Amino acid sequence: MPSKNKIIYASSVAVLVSLFALAMLLYFRGKTPPPPASSPIEEIAEDEPVSEVIATGFKIPWDIAFLPDKSILITERAGNLIRLEKDGTRTSISLPRPVSKGEGGLLGIVTHPDFETNNFLYLYMTIGSNENGTENAVFRYRYVGEQLLDEKTIITRIPGALYHDGGRMEFGPDGLLYITTGDAQDPNIAQDKNSLGGKILRLYDDGKIPKDNPFNSPVFSLGHRNPQGLTWDNLGQLWESEHGRSGALSGYDEINLIKKGSNYGWPKIEGGKTEVGMELPKLHSGSESTWAPASLVYYKGKLFFGGLRGEALYEVSVVGETIGQVKTYFHKTFGRLRTVRLGPDGMLYLTTSNQDGRGKPIPEDDRIIKVNPNKL
Repeated sequence: MPSKNKIIYASSVAVLVSLFALAMLLYFRGKTPPPPASSPIEEIAEDEPVSEVIATGFKIPWDIAFLPDKSILITERAGNLIRLEKDGTRTSISLPRPVSKGEGGLLGIVTHPDFETNNFLYLYMTIGSNENGTENAVFRYRYVGEQLLDEKTIITRIPGALYHDGGRMEFGPDGLLYITTGDAQDPNIAQDKNSLGGKILRLYDDGKIPKDNPFNSPVFSLGHRNPQGLTWDNLGQLWESEHGRSGALSGYDEINLIKKGSNYGWPKIEGGKTEVGMELPKLHSGSESTWAPASLVYYKGKLFFGGLRGEALYEVSVVGETIGQVKTYFHKTFGRLRTVRLGPDGMLYLTTSNQDGRGKPIPEDDRIIKVNPNKL
């Protein structure tokens, strides 16, 4: 039998360890965790301005990815993959697959977490379907010597249409690939677990379905209209931005906290309406306002997203599952803002979308803008 003193000592150590773990949890709560070693975030230089246009003359740039040498890859909806070097020089690859119609075309881009060793690059694009219409798909390539090699199909048969094609992709903290898809102008498919439309999908990096997905399919969550933003906070929680209704009844854009297997209501509920078994947004724009959020990024306790119709950069603070009030920056300064990405230099990188037929382009459009979040 252990002595009484040894038992007391062991119990004391266990209590101290528990208290230390709790202290660390409380300390890091609300702070940005250190990023993966493959993509360190640098400290922002004091002389960085609030905003700077770093490149112009793009045609509907949709998404951005950063390479280890600090060059930037930019997708244009028309089907072009452009590499922007630090000195401003550009090279371009024209992809034959994308079908650029309406909101479809070459959309999301993301690099593999181990890009430096495997050179894997993922592209979300609208392609022709067997029914003479369109569908959306994700392909993986090896990006080597400014060439796309070894194409591999990750997933196809995502419903496509003139509008509501989704298109954002991110790798999560679990190393899996998350993909947003739109309802392809058929709201009912968002509630259909057998359809890939109006969903957030979750796959292994080779396209295989994780065994712990909730519906034995790629579907991770359902009931989405046209989600186009994904990000994880410092607690590992998944947040999503989503376009609400459009046309004369525009409004009810959403910021959602995504949980596996949950139903986010479209088209049965929107705004503050409730229904058993459906999740309410953590924040919505209301019926009188429209953001048209097309991206989402988390940085130092805040969510940032671009607004197309809102023509602004938006910010909200996040503490646990609680979201603060919306702050608006650059309203009508740059026009329609689509993508917001966090660069390895700690800066936010924005794309304008003024040439998509809904904006008022200036001769320099479309533009890539660098924003200093510490000076907002």
